[in-house]
Amino acid sequence: MVSLEQKASEWSGVDPKDAVAIDEINLFEKLGLQTFINLSTNFYNRVYNDEEEWFRSIFSNSNKEEAIRNQYEFFVQRMGGPNLYSQRKGHTALIGRHRTFPVTHKAAERWLHHMQQALDSAADIDEDSKTKMINFFRHTAFFLVAGVELKNQNKGTGCKNCSHHH
Repeated sequence: MVSLEQKASEWSGVDPKDAVAIDEINLFEKLGLQTFINLSTNFYNRVYNDEEEWFRSIFSNSNKEEAIRNQYEFFVQRMGGPNLYSQRKGHTALIGRHRTFPVTHKAAERWLHHMQQALDSAADIDEDSKTKMINFFRHTAFFLVAGVELKNQNKGTGCKNCSHHH
């Protein structure tokens, strides 16, 4: 059985060691809260203004301010800061929380495109931190794609290639 971890590395092209390089340094202490707020705000402004209707529509039922807050609180928590996200919302449960969204390879690439642009325009983040962060984001995005795919398969939906459906 191929693990989600292996799939994430294969699909993202990111080595598992590089995916967790964010843990070699406390990025929250290095960058500070405002940097994460700025990054998530920049990111979601791009997402909600995406010229691709199919991608924009994924977020149409989400509140932008809430999306920004959920994201930066999760990033802060994952990158060495206080557990803002868990204190407010409970367990991070990334796969479960994304299961209702169409988390496809195409959507992951589009998400990463906006995150790369948001990172590129962040003057307050040094190059080394940007590299660590994008590797984590790439790996995590495809971990989610694999995880949501698996969860939906187990529910008996979207399982076109499963032998027991033929």
